[in-house]
Amino acid sequence: MSVIIQSTIKTNPLGRWYIELRDTTEEESMEICLDIEEYAKKIEIMGLEYGGDIEVAWQSDDDVSQMQIHEVRMQMNEYQTKKETEGEMRKTHQPDGTPNFQG
Repeated sequence: MSVIIQSTIKTNPLGRWYIELRDTTEEESMEICLDIEEYAKKIEIMGLEYGGDIEVAWQSDDDVSQMQIHEVRMQMNEYQTKKETEGEMRKTHQPDGTPNFQG
């Protein structure tokens, strides 16, 4: 059975969103992520603790605007695209950017 990681989009008094992460199996577990890169790293670390057997559940506080939720989604999509592109580059190029010719 997978562990649920609760991801809650919140907003600070200045109108800036952030994501609060909670491991639902640990009462005192709480992480704050100020951007998607930080969020992805923390989710990866949490996933390693459970052998990758995690499920992410999303929610947002009532005071979070639709625009903020949209911004989080867009940044998640950009992050995912970037990671996929980097994965493709690793297959076709050396770390210094030189093409792999041993195809």
